[in-house]
Amino acid sequence: MSAVREKVRFVSGDAECVAWHYPGTNGGCVVMAGGFGVTKEPATDLFAARFAEAGFTVLAFDYRHLGESGGSPRQIVRVREQLADSRAAIRFAATLPGVDPERLALWGFSSSGGHVFRVAAGATRLAAAIAQTPNADGLAVTRNVARYQKPLAMLRLTGRGILDALGGLVGRPPLLVPLAGAPGTVAALTTPDAADGDRALNPGGRYPEWQQAAAARSALALGFYRPGGHAPRISVPLLVLVCDQDRSALPEPAARAARRAPRGELVRLRGGHYAPFLDEHDAAAEAELDFLRRHLLHPAPATTSAPEPGQH
Repeated sequence: MSAVREKVRFVSGDAECVAWHYPGTNGGCVVMAGGFGVTKEPATDLFAARFAEAGFTVLAFDYRHLGESGGSPRQIVRVREQLADSRAAIRFAATLPGVDPERLALWGFSSSGGHVFRVAAGATRLAAAIAQTPNADGLAVTRNVARYQKPLAMLRLTGRGILDALGGLVGRPPLLVPLAGAPGTVAALTTPDAADGDRALNPGGRYPEWQQAAAARSALALGFYRPGGHAPRISVPLLVLVCDQDRSALPEPAARAARRAPRGELVRLRGGHYAPFLDEHDAAAEAELDFLRRHLLHPAPATTSAPEPGQH
């Protein structure tokens, strides 16, 4: 990392969350978090550096139970807690030196991109939000994921998730599953583009501390999560970036959410789920920086008509 950053901490619920703070110069701040089971460094380093170089303050944090943040048991993904962590991070970001509390944006990708819909729908402190290849409809994703998994392996994953959930009730350690794997293996994702995850987020094994596994119960729970339905309640500018060959989060549910958001903007790129970290990174970063500049640095009045989805 060439950008200057420092480790900071804030409280969320019963635990302390750890974050990287990149000081900025223009008053705007982007609050960032990773996808399902992905810690702050592999999830955000690439984009955080681009935002920081453009003058934005960045707060990139680990959710509870993951990475350097507190919370026990480990490797648990709980939607309600992660939503609360995002709101706590937004409150904390507003207190950072040089940050204008009226110029805060939330950024997420994959499952945390789905959280963007939920958090932005009820937020009073956000000026803008970015959902990158978001999981907008867990039911649709689950049906699609089943196409790329063998029936026996799907049954084994379901059984492991049920056993893990029951074990959690009596305090047993989580039963973990890999975040990605080949079809026929017991893993959270076995879609074609899931295989790109390590190359995209952990090139050359850059982040050896990242445990690429999550509790089996958490993988099952996300199948019922449909945050895109909150899009009509989002009053701030919302950028939804989708990749047309995404087989892990699916582009169309997210595109529909962008069209339903009152101030939604839609960007479509080529490639699979991780293309914004790979071949499409420059296009994705430039689209997001353009959005942040327009809505954090030169915001239009709320009554001004937003660009039609797909026009940026």
